[in-house]
Amino acid sequence: MQNAKDTFYTMLQGRLAMLNPSRTIVVRGVARPGTLVEENELPTASVPVDTFRLQWTKLQVNSVSPLPQVAMECSIQYATDGTSGQGSMDRGRLLAAMDAELASALAAEPRSEQKMNYSGASVGVAPAAMGTNVFWSDPVFGAAAVLDERLERTATVQVYSHQEAGEL
Repeated sequence: MQNAKDTFYTMLQGRLAMLNPSRTIVVRGVARPGTLVEENELPTASVPVDTFRLQWTKLQVNSVSPLPQVAMECSIQYATDGTSGQGSMDRGRLLAAMDAELASALAAEPRSEQKMNYSGASVGVAPAAMGTNVFWSDPVFGAAAVLDERLERTATVQVYSHQEAGEL
């Protein structure tokens, strides 16, 4: 399941970075594309704005076939405070721009990605291609919510893969 999560995250991060290369975040002093997986980051007191934050919220495994099918729900949260130059009056437009980026990244062809094993990436080993694909549903966008001066939204996506022999 971890390989499917990593593959989906890497795909989404790359597509979003191509759509808006200026959407970046600084994490532990390193600038990177504005997409992160919360379970992989250190907890912080503040929620980063203008960033797509992925959380894996549900899991279902259908083990009837030789390659069990895994369905995971990915909750993608994002928020904006608007820009100070606009007195934060542009936060609706900025949230709509993030909606469009996310919808476009998930709708782009192909709607699947070859599953990769990234387990050696931390020691400099290139990701290894696996034998199955990861594919996903259309996003379901929740209502925009107002939290003080912040405007935020959560979209959910169903991510599917087959669990290969020996895969955790």
